[in-house]
Amino acid sequence: MAMANMFTMASISSFFLLPLFITRHGGTEADIGIMMAVFTFASILSRPWISEMIDRIGRKRSYTVACIVLFLTPLVYPVFKGTLSSFYFPMILVRIVHGVGLALSFTSVITYISDIIPEGRLNEGIGMFGVTALMSLALGPIFAELMIRHFGFSIFFFSASGLAFMGFLFHLPLKETYIHQSGAPVQSFFSILKDKKSYFVLVLAFMFGFGMSAIFGFVAPFAEEKRMTFISLFYIFYSAGAILMRLFGGRLADRVGEERIIPYGFAITGCGLLSIIPLNGVPILILSGFLAGSGHGLLYPCLNALAIRDQPADIRGKIIGIFTGGLDAGIFIGSMVLGYAGKWFGFQVLFLIAGLPLFMGLLIFRFQSKHHRESKTRLKGF
Repeated sequence: MAMANMFTMASISSFFLLPLFITRHGGTEADIGIMMAVFTFASILSRPWISEMIDRIGRKRSYTVACIVLFLTPLVYPVFKGTLSSFYFPMILVRIVHGVGLALSFTSVITYISDIIPEGRLNEGIGMFGVTALMSLALGPIFAELMIRHFGFSIFFFSASGLAFMGFLFHLPLKETYIHQSGAPVQSFFSILKDKKSYFVLVLAFMFGFGMSAIFGFVAPFAEEKRMTFISLFYIFYSAGAILMRLFGGRLADRVGEERIIPYGFAITGCGLLSIIPLNGVPILILSGFLAGSGHGLLYPCLNALAIRDQPADIRGKIIGIFTGGLDAGIFIGSMVLGYAGKWFGFQVLFLIAGLPLFMGLLIFRFQSKHHRESKTRLKGF
């Protein structure tokens, strides 16, 4: 499943360079924001249905459907010719379908892995599984940049489809991890969302996702504006930092608790985003990518583990749906806000705004943790 996820995520991450396609056809920073935001907007709206589907028909079957969507959708992009205005709304429709495929893939694969990782090694297991996905965050943009530079956008889109097909092939021999018992009671997505812990994780995931929207949508055009010759260096070092943290930080998080690691994840990711503001050469591009990736490597598995710890298997798909939905909501709002911020004030202000919610997430987590400890202390007094 890790290999399957690596290929599907490489297909998805190769679209980090879609902003270059948009600007090449006359689009602006605001157009980039809208096209990237629509992608995640679709995944947000479909999340309740997707989460119900994963808990009803199974994790593997849901992933199969996701792979088919991710295979077919890139084949439509080469149809778009001329200026962006001539195919604006058809492209939005394609981005919607593509976003649903991402949501289904992302949610079902994490739920599958959560089913098979021992409870006491959640952070380590999720982190180790995520290494192949993080590799794809580097490989996807490199692959895309080489395809676009040497063969053009059409070949790039066909190649992205081929990557998703490889993910489909790799997952086929696997067995299902959870089968819903017919007639068993089912909790709805929204009833679980009302739980205080689920809502808290949703808020933290939103803050994280807001910052990630700058990484996914605006690093490439900012680096191109600064005439960086090898934009993928950012994603290479982003993935390197995240992988290092996954390999060495997961076991520590299981030992000391994810609650003690999450604040560091927020702080490091925020510093990574702010450090790209004075971009004037390769060293800053590398430093920013490494810091942001290191924070991601700590934050994602810890928030994931916080969300699913002690949760029963029959609602795990919905729990993961809430967590990943929070990420997507942050990416969606972030893409919209940052797109217009970049248009009106420039990329430096854009990345400043992107970094602030991560420090807000740090403060919210600190406040909630302190409140929780004080509540436990008062209860002990009785």
